[in-house]
Amino acid sequence: MKKKVRRLSDTAALPPGTLIHVGRTLTDAVKLTLFAYDQDRLTVTENPAPASLADLPSRPGVSWLRVEGLAQLQVIEAIGQALCIHPLVLEDIVNTHQRPKMEEFSDYLYIALRCLLPDETAPGLRRPEQVSVVLGRNWALSFQESHAPLLDPLAQRLTAPQSRLRRKGADYLAYAVVDTVVDTYFEVLEDLGDRAEDLEDELLTAPNAQTLKNLHSLKRESLSLRKALWPMREVVSALERLDSPLIDSSIGVYLRDAYDHTVQIMDTGETLRDMLSGMLDIYLSSVSNRLNEVMKVLTIIATLFMPLSFIAGVYGMNFEYMPELKWPWGYFGALGLMAAVSLAMLTYFHRKKWF
Repeated sequence: MKKKVRRLSDTAALPPGTLIHVGRTLTDAVKLTLFAYDQDRLTVTENPAPASLADLPSRPGVSWLRVEGLAQLQVIEAIGQALCIHPLVLEDIVNTHQRPKMEEFSDYLYIALRCLLPDETAPGLRRPEQVSVVLGRNWALSFQESHAPLLDPLAQRLTAPQSRLRRKGADYLAYAVVDTVVDTYFEVLEDLGDRAEDLEDELLTAPNAQTLKNLHSLKRESLSLRKALWPMREVVSALERLDSPLIDSSIGVYLRDAYDHTVQIMDTGETLRDMLSGMLDIYLSSVSNRLNEVMKVLTIIATLFMPLSFIAGVYGMNFEYMPELKWPWGYFGALGLMAAVSLAMLTYFHRKKWF
């Protein structure tokens, strides 16, 4: 089924805060899952009514509403109205072309993240997906474009009573979402690194037009990776330095670890980009060398035939008084002369190491 796509131009001239989904519609169904937990209890509610979320900030323990799918705008709007989320934040949530960022409001924080997930429609490739987090004092919302199992490990960790998620607050849950998104880039880098190594071997043996196409594809992916990682580093750094009552000081050490991961990923990504640029130079040099080899062979052949053409041209003239025309062995003598000249030229070329 062909996916529906909306572009940023579709939002032109609309009032601020108007909800319109921008990007590819990855799923038409919106799935809501509400996790209410503390160290002693865990309750999971599937598809709760958005209006019932109004008392979420006053509920005991920690509440996490996981939203998968953004196509049903009325559901997103109802969630925002129930929790008094600013319309501009809701607009950013459904506009999936957001640059990773963090915004602070009086009662909550808004965090926009980007990750690269396997593309089900194109095996071997990855698609970008926006993940949004709204963090309150004892509640958190997460929004995904699809039903991808990105946050399934967090839901699984909640089932263990002794897990750190169960013992910490909503701020740790928000950190865990950020850390999960950041860690997805390690798998992306490993995949790109393996493909780059295979491509490098191909460049040194038998490069062709498909090799160049694959190389440009890798360069585009590495550029997309860089565009997502630079603002991601800013987001994690801002969260680490943020002085907000919504984030406990004990979470700072975990945010520093996530920041270290982003720096490590960026360093590896920059190394990969440099490697790909060098591989492009290798490809161009390899193609140039192959062309030079072909031209050298053709030049040697043409050079060999120049004196032979001269000899044949001389004896092909129709003058009556040419001494060799009456010679019984003239034909064989001309061929022998051609062979001797060719052999002498080949010997000279070989001594000069021209081939």
